[in-house]
Amino acid sequence: MKSSLPLPGQKVRGSRTGRPVMAALDLLGRRGALRLIWELREGRVLTFRALAAACDLPPATLNARIKELREAMLIAPEDGYRLTPLGVALFEAFAPFERWSRHWAKAVPGLIEP
Repeated sequence: MKSSLPLPGQKVRGSRTGRPVMAALDLLGRRGALRLIWELREGRVLTFRALAAACDLPPATLNARIKELREAMLIAPEDGYRLTPLGVALFEAFAPFERWSRHWAKAVPGLIEP
């Protein structure tokens, strides 16, 4: 069975080049993928049930995202699921974006501050 995991060097959604950044954006743009990474931040280890509750995803979608993120070496099973060192590095790469989003929330009229 062929994996649906977007891989660098292969055609992915939105790109025929297969550049690593495009493969990563395809993977992380899938429903619930970034939310899973967020919920496993700071060394958290969560069970499937806890992830389902935190992410508010149907079980089939959650199973698909877990499978993809495991294949991408971003999460690993450990009495539940945890970020791998590669997953931690990804989470840390989003820190500037998270800071920017707080600035944006304050700057845009009508947005509610988190």
